[in-house]
Amino acid sequence: MKSIKGVTDDSRKVKKGFVFVAIKGEHFDGNDYISEAIDNGAAEIVSEKKMPINWDSKVNYRKVANARRELSLLACEFYANPSKKMTVIGVTGSDGKTTTSHMIYEVLKKAGKPVGLISTISAKIKNREVDTGFHVTNPEPLELQKLLSQMVKSGLDYVVLEVTSHGIDQERIAGINFDLAVLTNITHEHLDYHKTFSKYRDTKLRLFLDAKTSVLNKDDKNYDYLSGKIKNKKISYSLNQDADFTPSTLELDKLMGLSLPEVGSYNIQNALAAAATASVLGVSLKITQDALAKMQLPKGRLQRIKNTKGVNLYVDFAHTPNALQQVLGLLKEQTEGKLIVVFGCAGERDKQKRSMMARIATDISDFSVFTAEDPRSEKIEDILAQMELGVKNKKAARFKIAERGEAISFAVNELSKAGDTLVITGKAHEKSMAYNGIEYPWSDFEAVDMALKGKTLKIKR
Repeated sequence: MKSIKGVTDDSRKVKKGFVFVAIKGEHFDGNDYISEAIDNGAAEIVSEKKMPINWDSKVNYRKVANARRELSLLACEFYANPSKKMTVIGVTGSDGKTTTSHMIYEVLKKAGKPVGLISTISAKIKNREVDTGFHVTNPEPLELQKLLSQMVKSGLDYVVLEVTSHGIDQERIAGINFDLAVLTNITHEHLDYHKTFSKYRDTKLRLFLDAKTSVLNKDDKNYDYLSGKIKNKKISYSLNQDADFTPSTLELDKLMGLSLPEVGSYNIQNALAAAATASVLGVSLKITQDALAKMQLPKGRLQRIKNTKGVNLYVDFAHTPNALQQVLGLLKEQTEGKLIVVFGCAGERDKQKRSMMARIATDISDFSVFTAEDPRSEKIEDILAQMELGVKNKKAARFKIAERGEAISFAVNELSKAGDTLVITGKAHEKSMAYNGIEYPWSDFEAVDMALKGKTLKIKR
């Protein structure tokens, strides 16, 4: 790769000596911009299409079976294959990926292992934190390999990498050597993209087939299926079943310094996954216990917001049916007053879960406020109407408020009283709200802060 000056799939970023990879995306086809890439100095074009007739021989043209995969492999090579120089831990699942990734990171850090982290929230390289962008879990291949390369140059030997089904299917992680693959769970999510649950599950499975060791959740309904397919070393963990790692064997009550009802069974499962992973890497139980007992959950993971109203106020990322049910179930057990939830369902995403989440919310909560969560090109009123279809209890107290800032202000100032519990879910750490192809600045935390002051955060669009 010495003769190659750079790699990109964006024709506007091409410079002299670059390789341009033409990728057909959801909205744009890179093949339509090959001429622009050549004008900007591309030395080679990579495409899934046949070489055009009368091709300019001065520019090399290479046809490949999978342009996305080729982009990732070229990125690996351009950055000198950094993953081969580190122990790579990949964490995937429908829910709990970010929390589990952070837990593993904190434990390894406590154990004195030079470790980096790439998660939904950010990347951590020594004392530096890098914003990975809007609505991103797996960065695109070039950015991902650049981060891994920076970690190697910084002397890091381990990296915890949060992995999504999109990242797997779109070959963003192709060429990365995974030493460990960790599963939290597989529940209803992303079926707009994968079409069927079995395809979604099999996409997740791909992460584990080549990893040296797999850490699996025995409580997940897909455990037997996955375990039967995976031929490498397998480590299991479970809350209630016989497994390699359980709450009793690991003294989980000490592990987080909290009792089960306070953190929820899902976070105990996440802690078990982290403990199992750390054990494989030679970390002692005591170090694991110390690290998890002192750590804070990642931003927006059931994060309590202090206030003078006497309301138990939380911001949480729950954006799947399973996650919403887990969070609301936990808070219902703890609250002495009313339970109130503010949430929405994203536009251009899994439409099936809209009615499912509305049913869960209205079945568990005393008050539900349906609102916006990245409507994208869809009309928010249509999304709210589809959510309404899932409500079985027609007497359930619910409100539809399209503007998220107004919904939060209404819940804080009109619905909640001292002793009540209010949770705002679905956005958490995210910094933008998507409307019609534009990412507008947004923060649930800022919206809550303004609501507590009697104001309303508004998006100017």
